[in-house]
Amino acid sequence: MTDLPALPAVWRPRTTRLVAYATAGVIVLGMIVLAVVVAPQFKLFDRILMVAFAAVVAWVLHMLARCRVSADDSGLTVVNAFRTRRLEWPEVVDVTMTTGDPWPTLDLADGTSLPAMGINGAEKARAADQLTELRALLHTRGEAPDPT
Repeated sequence: MTDLPALPAVWRPRTTRLVAYATAGVIVLGMIVLAVVVAPQFKLFDRILMVAFAAVVAWVLHMLARCRVSADDSGLTVVNAFRTRRLEWPEVVDVTMTTGDPWPTLDLADGTSLPAMGINGAEKARAADQLTELRALLHTRGEAPDPT
């Protein structure tokens, strides 16, 4: 049996965060430089819009980079790109992730499912370890009872 991670536990992708924040920085810096050196026919308003566009792109990349799955004694918090959801342990029945999936899916007791973007399938070995830890916690923390 797998050793259980200490609670609270947080799983988040490394590569996604690194790429998203580096890309955001390059885009913002590049647009600031472009706004300064662009041809004179571009007015101040156009230059401000360039930087504002870069800020919007950086915000979207930040939203993708902030994804995580956190576990504590009472349940899971799943932070996806644009939605955060708190789940009690009995609400989560199982977690599944097949080869090639971008992230695991939490199967919930109400029959719905929830993607857990905080575990990134592109980080194969790391994702497998994180998935194993999450499954072990689900098993010991009380899955929803099987329907009878």
